[in-house]
Amino acid sequence: MPDLVVGVDGGNSKTDLVLADTEGRLLSWVRGPGTRPHTEGMQTTTERLAHLVRHALTEAGLPDTTPVSAGAYFLANVDRRAQERLALRQLTRLGVARSTVVRNDTLAVLLAGAPDGWGVAVVSGAGINAAAVHPGGRSARFLSLGDITGDWGGGLAVARAGLGAAVRAGDGRGPATRLRQNLPGHFGLDSVELVALAVSDGDIPVTALHGLAPLVFATAADGDAVARGIVERLGDEIAVMVTALLRRLRLLRTQTPVVLGGGTLQNDQVLLRDHISARLATEAPMARPRVLDVPPVAGALREALSTVGAPAAVQHRLRAAVADRKPPPLLAADAEDWPPVGPGEPAP
Repeated sequence: MPDLVVGVDGGNSKTDLVLADTEGRLLSWVRGPGTRPHTEGMQTTTERLAHLVRHALTEAGLPDTTPVSAGAYFLANVDRRAQERLALRQLTRLGVARSTVVRNDTLAVLLAGAPDGWGVAVVSGAGINAAAVHPGGRSARFLSLGDITGDWGGGLAVARAGLGAAVRAGDGRGPATRLRQNLPGHFGLDSVELVALAVSDGDIPVTALHGLAPLVFATAADGDAVARGIVERLGDEIAVMVTALLRRLRLLRTQTPVVLGGGTLQNDQVLLRDHISARLATEAPMARPRVLDVPPVAGALREALSTVGAPAAVQHRLRAAVADRKPPPLLAADAEDWPPVGPGEPAP
């Protein structure tokens, strides 16, 4: 019998888990809630991941106790080595696989898009992060704790900046922008001020603002100068992150793949992509940026297959299968059989 493996890409808003075998068959693909151990606790996070494994086995027509040989878990909000070790201990205790690997989700993007497994990866989804691996094995990344560590970017930051700019345009602090007209309809409201009040009162969760990001990008593409400035700010931040990582690993003079992944980078945002390329052409001309052409979970699956020694041909076959398969719908997080959300745990 071929070995079973799982590859997991856990983001802020969703987690993709692919079950496959070492003959190159994609057996199932399930999608659950994001990985948020900083707010929900590592125990809840790992229990939900174990639940996803069982669900994937069931979807593949297998008993949910079927042994899995290797699991590669690339998880957002697991940013420090101590957090990786904690997640690994808890996943091992839950018996998700005979061999388990835990890494930050940026490295799934790198493995999915860099042929030789080294280079720079940027993830810009709801939030933003980046990491780099030297061909000699050394790595570099950021502390990535949000505002307190100087982080800005991702869809939520773009949305918040767009809403703020629209409010400022109305009260006289900022220039005119079509964001005032384009944003409030997303929530069925008449003005951006009403959106801001609803967020302040808790009627609209802050995380729901992420849905405004595509409207900011669309407004920028239509020529609005304010929206364009927000998109270019995101591009500037990505270029700064890439250049900093290249400098830290002394790769500025080496042709280096730069893989751009995540929802705000893999959605054909031409303005953003071109701005990043232009900045890097000036500041890091040896960088070779490319937008990831497959869901990042393909990188996690590559790692799981490597763990059990699967040949390159099998890895390529499954990468193509992930690229060709339509992602599944998000499983309901409030179903009765989901592990309950815990109160959160202190960071290790």
